[in-house]
Amino acid sequence: MAKKLEEYTLEEITSYINSNLDALIMVDAEADVYRTLVRNGFFSDFIEETGSYNALIQKLWFHLKHEGGQETVSKDYQVFVPKFGKFTGKYSKRIKITENDTTHTVQMTMYPIEENIYMMILDELDSSEYMKEFLTNEKVTTIQNTYLFSMYVDLTKDSTSSISITEISDETVEASIKYSDWRMMIVNMIWPDDQDLFLERTEPEYLKTHILPGRTSSFDCLMQNLEGKFIWVKLIFSRAETNNTEEDFRYVFMVQDIHENSVQLMSTLKKYEELALKDTLTDVFNHGRIETEFNNAVEIAGRTDRRISIMMFDIDFFKSVNDKYGHAVGDMTLKHVAYLMKEYFQKKNVAYGRWGGEEFAAVCYDTDIEKAKEYAEELRKKVLGEEFKVAGKVTISVGVTEIKKDDDFRAAFDRMDKALYTAKSEGRNCVRVL
Repeated sequence: MAKKLEEYTLEEITSYINSNLDALIMVDAEADVYRTLVRNGFFSDFIEETGSYNALIQKLWFHLKHEGGQETVSKDYQVFVPKFGKFTGKYSKRIKITENDTTHTVQMTMYPIEENIYMMILDELDSSEYMKEFLTNEKVTTIQNTYLFSMYVDLTKDSTSSISITEISDETVEASIKYSDWRMMIVNMIWPDDQDLFLERTEPEYLKTHILPGRTSSFDCLMQNLEGKFIWVKLIFSRAETNNTEEDFRYVFMVQDIHENSVQLMSTLKKYEELALKDTLTDVFNHGRIETEFNNAVEIAGRTDRRISIMMFDIDFFKSVNDKYGHAVGDMTLKHVAYLMKEYFQKKNVAYGRWGGEEFAAVCYDTDIEKAKEYAEELRKKVLGEEFKVAGKVTISVGVTEIKKDDDFRAAFDRMDKALYTAKSEGRNCVRVL
């Protein structure tokens, strides 16, 4: 026969709790140590009898293994772990832990006994208890998962609150971190080239003067996630709209994962950039792009000790190909010559393109005049040895020069052009150097 409520004693209930708890752990946060009093179920293997409290926080709170990644957060994020392990009042959160390919949903509750001394209770939940909640929130979670991190910032008090790390949980954490401290800690997670921008846009005076009440400001950068991988994120500051707009500087700060979209966008832009720089007929650099390469080469040679040579060649008697066989055969011949050039230069430190008409040009980096002459001769022989459809045998004339320290673009180009003119006037199908 069941007991009446008034017949239950505190001792009996305490005994029942002790028998049914999955884990009960005592913690000394100051000494960074914990001691396990109760370990049942999968916790018998998952948690040691004693060990480092910070390591335990990482294992439970920042557990990443269920996402296919590492078990602990990256080195730079380690500095935040102690901050999330300190509590001033009772705290409870739901966590997911994967052990031996099985995912467990666990309720973690912290009870401060005295300063830096806590009692931690861990209870595994029956999956049926949270399945309805999961299904209800599935669509919302899909949206929220793009936000990796959020917190509330009060610049007047130099404080942060309501910290949420969505990579781990959608619940908030009350960690005592000054905004000024957080800012200098998190900068280490920003890609080095983006750190100056981060410091500028997160500086308190910048936020106060550049974001009006009720308005939002954002910028994109590369930032480490918890596993230490750099991903594209959008950093967002939204200033609260309050009655005291003159002295109230409170903001919501969020980090949004935009990596997939950014990579796709950059890939698309790269594709269009390549199309804009390529000659549509021959699929090598167009005149504008190879001319830029010439100018860059002159500038590099002028300020460094790198040896850079340039060359230009054209197809001998190309007009007669067009006149005899038509422009369709002429275009086919140009494409064939461009293909041979691409094939020859593809493993060399050479930029090449179509200058215009039947003329092609190349910039040979880290190449002195003798090596450039060798390249030109080998390319000439490669074209000479090819059998072209319809056009039959085709030859090229090549002019080569090395860029000098005191050259400007015009001086180097004229010397190369003169070498090409010499090759054509001395019988064609040859290389000349100036």
